[in-house]
Formats: sequence, C-alpha cells, structure tokens
Amino acid sequence: MVEKIPISFRKEVSEIPSTTYGTFAIYKYPAKFIPQVIAFVIKKYAKPGMKIFDPFAGYGTVGVVSKAYGYNYIMWDLNPIINLIHDVATIDEIKLNVSVLLKDIRDSQKKFIPEWSNLDYWFPKEFLPMLSKAWGYVYSLPKKQHQVLLIPLLKVTRYFSYSDEKVHKLYKSKHSKEKVNNLLKNDWREEFYRRLGKEINLLVKRVEEYSHLNHKQVESTIESGKDIFDLKLNQKVDILVTSPPYLQAQEYIRSTKLELFWLGYKENQIKGLSKKEIPYRQVERIKIYSPTYHIYRDKIKEPHLIELYERYFHSILKIFTDLGENVKRYMCIFVGPAKIRNFSIPIDDIVIEHLQKFGWNHRVTYIDTIVSRNMFQSKINPASGLEDERIKTENLVVLERIN
Repeated sequence: MVEKIPISFRKEVSEIPSTTYGTFAIYKYPAKFIPQVIAFVIKKYAKPGMKIFDPFAGYGTVGVVSKAYGYNYIMWDLNPIINLIHDVATIDEIKLNVSVLLKDIRDSQKKFIPEWSNLDYWFPKEFLPMLSKAWGYVYSLPKKQHQVLLIPLLKVTRYFSYSDEKVHKLYKSKHSKEKVNNLLKNDWREEFYRRLGKEINLLVKRVEEYSHLNHKQVESTIESGKDIFDLKLNQKVDILVTSPPYLQAQEYIRSTKLELFWLGYKENQIKGLSKKEIPYRQVERIKIYSPTYHIYRDKIKEPHLIELYERYFHSILKIFTDLGENVKRYMCIFVGPAKIRNFSIPIDDIVIEHLQKFGWNHRVTYIDTIVSRNMFQSKINPASGLEDERIKTENLVVLERIN
C-alpha cells in the first residue's frame, strides 16, 4: 500500500518566509517549484557533501535553494533562459545608481532589435525605437553589469508588448490590446522609465533578501538549450529532485519566446528548441512496468489523447530509468494528478510502480495543496485541445535506492 501523507511545505520550512522571498521569484516561469519543497527535501534527506541534481530545472529553484543550504548541484533544462535567471538569482550583490543608469539609457545612441519576423505583430511601431535604445545600451555594458539589468528590462519589455502579461504563454488578448492603447494615449516614455527603475530597485531588494539566507560558495553545473535525451549523467549524484513537465501543459519554450528573441536567439534556434519539447517529438518506446499505466491507457479512446499519454510516459519514465543508474540515494519527484477527459491520471503511482522494477523502494508520498499557480491561464490547453482544469494538489514521491 502506497503511504501518502498530507503536508504543507510552506509551514515545514519557516526560514523561507514566502514562496516569493529573495530571488525565488524574480521572473515568472510556468509550473515553478516553490522553494520550500526543495528545502524540505534537503533538510530531511541530504547530508553535508551530497550533490543535488534536477534534470527538468525550469526556473532553477533547485540551484537557488541548494546554494542557500550549501550543497553542490547540477541542473539541466531545454530552455536557455535558465542561465540568466540562475546567474542573477544567485549573485552576491547588485550595486547600481539607478538614476544615473536611466539617464544613460535615455541618452544612448546604441540600438538592438531582435531578428524576429513577427516583431511588428507583438510591438506597436511607436515603442520600438525606445526599446531598441534601452536594449542597445544594456548590451553595450560589460557582461556582469548588463546581466543584472536583463530581467528588469525583459519584464518591462513584455509589459510594453501586445502580450498579455497575466497569461504565461505568448498571447494577444483584449486586455493586452487595451493596455497598449492606454499607454499610447499617455506619456508612455516616462511610464517605461518609471517601470524600469521600479523593477531594477525591486531586483536589488530581492538579491539583498536572498543574502539573508547566508548562501554558500558551492560548485554548480548547468546544461541548457540541449535535448535531455542527448545528455548523459556522467557522474554520481546523491539526490535527484525534480518536477517533470506536466502531462497537458508542456510548452515552456513557447511561453518564453518573446524573452528569448530579445536575449538574442534567432528564429531557427527557438523553433529547434520547441520541436524538442515532449508534445512535439518522437520518443523511444520502452517497456513500462506499471499496471496502473496500462489500466488508464485502456480508458482513453481518442487517438490524439492516447498519443499524448503514451508519448509523455515513455519520455519521462525512460529519463528517470536511465538517470536513476547514477543516483546513489534518493529520487524525489514532484508531480500533480493531471486530468485526461474526466478522470485524473495518478502519475505518482505510475512512476513508483515502474521505478520499483529498477531498484527503487517507495519510501513515502507527500501531498501538498496548491495555494497559487502561475501557469498558462487559458480555457483550452494547447497540448490536448481540451478544456483546461487546474491541478489542486501536487505529490512529492520519495524513492530510496535499494542497496
């Protein structure tokens, strides 16, 4: 019988006062780990000297938390934006004269425009010279200086686009069109610099908060922009802790496409990354050792949903099976019971049953209620074509290596 224990990770980790404390939320990212989950795993299962590994790192919360607690870590993610977020989130301090900086941006003659064929669709022509000047100036600075300005500038750039900033995917809505029209009716240049200054000051504050956790000097490795199926874990790690892509919401590259263009990535690069996401790729078929998987597979009738279901589980189970060979102690996998049609898929049970065949013992599953979610706020899920429904709980599966 699978042991499942209700828990509130937020209450278990009092030294992190909120999910947005410090640099744990300097940029919106879909399905982001709350830091208390990682902290709970480290405090309960890690010992000094252990190495932490996240193969689906996303925002990079595993690294930001591991550094705070003094553990070396490895992170992988398909989305290259993780490098920027991680480097800024774990910086020691930021020293900037914001007033002087904003004046220099106003006076700058340097320009940068992304190579994006749909640029005019997402930005009014009036805004582009101002955005080009700001980005040109920031890119003219030495890397250490320009890096800390990129996240504030990305946030303000998205606000000055037709993208609905309340929706995590790139989406032009009635609300976002009204937002742009209202900006154009007023002094939008002053509003741009006001918002940019506010975001820079907020980032400085968040970095200072993170320093209160007394983060340590540790070793870290990040592999980004690469297909996880092409990567090999060539060293032993002690704990794998991760949250794999959601069954019906896996379009993380598309959610940050606007940001990637302004960060200098080209259309062919972004398209190439998108094609490597689970909904859009062919995957190797493996033998799945889970009775629950087959029971729910037989309940699905629509061919496109069967394909979605099979592709998802053949992907993540192969990855966990392969990576598990180099994990010495624990695999901690955070998943939610996503729905297909009108029934929930017990992803946690399927993962447990399959991995037990490969030398893993199920220790416990913790069940946490989701308080808030910055996910894709749309009625129809792009991966499934079905009406979307929020996942109300998430389960932390703890598996222990059988010696």
